[in-house]
Amino acid sequence: MATAPDLASAKVLITVKTYPLPSSKYGELVCTAGLLEGKTWIRIYPIPFSFLTDGQKYPKYAWVELDLVRNRADFRPESYRPKQGLDEPISFTSRVGTANHWAARKTFVLREVFASMRDLIRLSKGPEKKSLATVKPREVVAFSTEATDREWKESWLAQSKQGRLFEIQDPTKAAGRPLIRKLPYDYFYEFLTEDDTRPRKMKIEDWEIGALFWSCLRRSGDERQANDLVRQRYFDDFVANKDLYLFVGTTKQYHNVARNPFTIVGVFYPPRTSQLSLL
Repeated sequence: MATAPDLASAKVLITVKTYPLPSSKYGELVCTAGLLEGKTWIRIYPIPFSFLTDGQKYPKYAWVELDLVRNRADFRPESYRPKQGLDEPISFTSRVGTANHWAARKTFVLREVFASMRDLIRLSKGPEKKSLATVKPREVVAFSTEATDREWKESWLAQSKQGRLFEIQDPTKAAGRPLIRKLPYDYFYEFLTEDDTRPRKMKIEDWEIGALFWSCLRRSGDERQANDLVRQRYFDDFVANKDLYLFVGTTKQYHNVARNPFTIVGVFYPPRTSQLSLL
């Protein structure tokens, strides 16, 4: 677990980008997480908005290099922030591909996998304050969609007009840019892990599911059809055809108070392999 106060030239394999949320301090807050040196979980925030939207420049499973410092405002030991500030470019070195049934990605992502949410929650409440992990569901039983507010809060919208996005040094870079569109739907997996007697319902906050909805909506022109396509991808395909793992993380606000402080911040879906394919 990353606990050093400063990490110079930290090499991080990015595995998580969550859908941005406006915050009172940054305008839009993107939670990014990955594996420090490919081994231990680390959370990096805030992160420049371009890191989320520029998929060609900063794709998932990319190795990035940047100077980090512990985020003293966050008690979770995995939490760091960029040392240079948010105007500085992030060095993208290479990307881990999907050859041989995602073998290289598995080498990093599956170093530590929890089979029990109960065990993971216990660690989050204990001295470790663990707040990021990979979980292997025993069974995914449902995928659901729930309508939610269609607009950001007025206070967040007003803040974006003031050019305070990410507290960048040059406000003209942010002034006038609207906040990213708010997702009008929330998405959930219901699943069982080891020792569970009833399914756990957890929200999916991955950037990919939001981007998928908007892409499907552009193609179909109908929200119901768009959500049907999202379900086909995340349930009919991922659950039925993939070897599904969940990246889970806590929010600082609810880490110490919620019975289950974790949400799904990303999914890992390599193809299923048979014993014959491994021979």
